[in-house]
Amino acid sequence: MSIVTVGLDLAKQVFQIHGVDEAGRVVIRRQLRRDAVEGFFRELPPCLVGMEACATAHHWARRILAFGHRVRLIPPPRVKAYVQRGRKNDATDAAAIAEAVTRPQMAFVPVKSEDQQAVLMLHRTRDLLVRQRTMLINGFRAHLAEFGIVVAQGRKNASALMAGLDEQALPELARTALRELVGQIENCDSRIESLEKQIVSWHKTNVRSRKLATIPGIGPITASVLAATITDPTAFKTGRHLAAWLGLVPGQNSSGGKDRLGRITKTGDRSIRRLLVIGATSVIRFARTKAPGDAEWLKRMLDRKPVRLVTVALANKMARIAWAVLTSGEDYRSSRTATAVA
Repeated sequence: MSIVTVGLDLAKQVFQIHGVDEAGRVVIRRQLRRDAVEGFFRELPPCLVGMEACATAHHWARRILAFGHRVRLIPPPRVKAYVQRGRKNDATDAAAIAEAVTRPQMAFVPVKSEDQQAVLMLHRTRDLLVRQRTMLINGFRAHLAEFGIVVAQGRKNASALMAGLDEQALPELARTALRELVGQIENCDSRIESLEKQIVSWHKTNVRSRKLATIPGIGPITASVLAATITDPTAFKTGRHLAAWLGLVPGQNSSGGKDRLGRITKTGDRSIRRLLVIGATSVIRFARTKAPGDAEWLKRMLDRKPVRLVTVALANKMARIAWAVLTSGEDYRSSRTATAVA
């Protein structure tokens, strides 16, 4: 009996294999040490291999693809439904993966190349440093508030306070502690700036990223993370599917023929969703001063809806436009430009 489908449960050292034949009968169920995984798939005839899209999944997917197998990465929440209730272990996880990978309606995660993962690592490192900088600034402001020194919110006001730290009437020990925080904040600033330069440099060399940057509200940072994350835009049937994948659509709780829409689902990549919302906010900020055209839609929405709701709606629209740009391979053209060209 030949193996046609394999469920591989990933781990650091001990991997679990679950292989079935065309009839769904179990052919092999065993554990593999890390150093034996490649040898097993090298000797195995080409088949379908399923894995959860978790840590190290893209690395192992690339290694197994090199041996001629078809690899499908499955979002972990979609595998959970196939795990036998009350029997959560590596063996049942591998069996659930082997079952889930054969489902016709299953959504898969495209395998990323090393270059794409490297770019995304720059973004993740930048996000981490930005969060650390925010924590340091909040700590700096909180310590000063203990001595009655309070300034308005905003990075600019905090920077002015840091620059004039020596002029404040503070105990010397407190001043010493605050100087340490200022040094850490400045260190984060320089490292973030260095990472952003490398991201922009990669953006300039990538055609897809440059085309995405032609969309209003999308700059090099957002364009590069979109280009590196969405490896195959045809995996989404329409731009609406991409927006739903990013969690920019209302959640549904419908029943009995009654549609009940709630808050956005907030599924998918949180960092991309945040960048799109930030970009939409910058577009809306100047919407009322723009010439007629694409801004007219925003103006009508702002007259009828709250600003934050319009921001998310625009972020949804930007995601759909990004899908259109990626699938067509063309630069973004506003409605006025498209009409003039036609």
